[in-house]
Amino acid sequence: MKTIVDPDRALTEGLARIRTEFQVPADFPSAVISAATVAAQRRPSEHVDRTSIRFVTLDPAPSIDLDQAFAIEKTGSDILLRYAIADVAWFVEDGGALDIEAWKRGETIYFPDGKASLYPPILSEGAASLLPNVDRPAIIFSVRVAADGTARLDGVERAVIRSAAKLAYETVQPEDLPADFAELARRVQSAELERGAARVEPPEQEVAESGDGRLRLAFRPRLVSEAQNSALSLATNLAVAAALHEHHTGLFRIMTGPKPAAIERLRCTAAAFGLNWPANMPLEAFSRKLTPNDPRDAAFMLAIRRAGTGATYEPYRAGETPWHAAVAATYAHATAPLRRLADRYVIRAALSVMLGQSVEERVSVAFEKLPSIMARADARAGQIERAVVDLAETVLLSHREGEVFSAVVTDTDDRGLRIQLRDVPVVARIIDTGLLPGSALNVRLTGIDAAHRLLHFAPV
Repeated sequence: MKTIVDPDRALTEGLARIRTEFQVPADFPSAVISAATVAAQRRPSEHVDRTSIRFVTLDPAPSIDLDQAFAIEKTGSDILLRYAIADVAWFVEDGGALDIEAWKRGETIYFPDGKASLYPPILSEGAASLLPNVDRPAIIFSVRVAADGTARLDGVERAVIRSAAKLAYETVQPEDLPADFAELARRVQSAELERGAARVEPPEQEVAESGDGRLRLAFRPRLVSEAQNSALSLATNLAVAAALHEHHTGLFRIMTGPKPAAIERLRCTAAAFGLNWPANMPLEAFSRKLTPNDPRDAAFMLAIRRAGTGATYEPYRAGETPWHAAVAATYAHATAPLRRLADRYVIRAALSVMLGQSVEERVSVAFEKLPSIMARADARAGQIERAVVDLAETVLLSHREGEVFSAVVTDTDDRGLRIQLRDVPVVARIIDTGLLPGSALNVRLTGIDAAHRLLHFAPV
């Protein structure tokens, strides 16, 4: 979760309360730290030497938990992506202290001012991270991307790599990247459009100062380099999913699209933001017209993300085709093992099947158990994300009690009316006044409960 960026620490006290409320661990047990210290000394012994290949990483500038590095070359009309993923399984012993703690956590929890990592920093930001100019064990996925953007897994191997550069979204230049990086991203993005995919990637929200000294919610522009880089992960995850499904194994990410009622709410939200969404245009088509760097579009993209039914995990089932509506394909998570527990097992399965070996029984057993573990972790992360957004809203409107805001009704339920403010990306509730979804109204901010992250509005 990186929904809120808070460089001036305006949310510090509230974030501490959220950590306490959701029992977010501040550190790791001593036994886990000890196990990580020992594991960090483990040297690769089942890995081929690929240090001659020029790999680079591309991430936000502050990141040091680096899951992925890449090398790209043209082979005829195809582009070969070598996607190196941190070999977390090399350091984590099945059933050991690190493994048991990771199953408790499920995933890394992100806050504006830090994170609760899945693995101790000595691994996630040290020995297992694909930092530059040091040898690191990795799993290399060789993904062949055709001219039409379709991706196929050519091979998987354990290897030692040495990243040549830690590139940052904010400062990277085209000459820093492999020659066919942009073309590879274009192919993958073009294939998405052809499939009818409707991935929505809203930009990060940030706490910023307004001209009058108050704080406000703004959107950090999404950089071209971010969108291009995400295409590499997408291509790899699609290729891995296809290979695993073909071999009758795997753990897949599935998601259905927003329900009709949610789409109607979104139409009301679009009206609140003054967006022209034609009545006969499906949500998928309209979402592709949105520009992340436009504040209104960015706010609406965030609304789309929140309106979805949420993605879940599902193990392979004979006769079934797992489907992820947002990418319009069979999809798996395999590219972020430092941050998600499930990826470690998907990677192990992919390595086995591409080497012509049987998938380990403990991996197959894990596939059956992981959906509930990851569902709990995802739900917790979602609750924390929502709490952080609510906190930001209360902090940013803390000096505006008594002001009147323009709003629109997005939907109704037994808790009253849900409204979307027109001028700031805030969703709230008021008593049911009989207005129908889509109705415009003015509301007054009558109270702020900072401790419980609540805003109280009343119709004017």
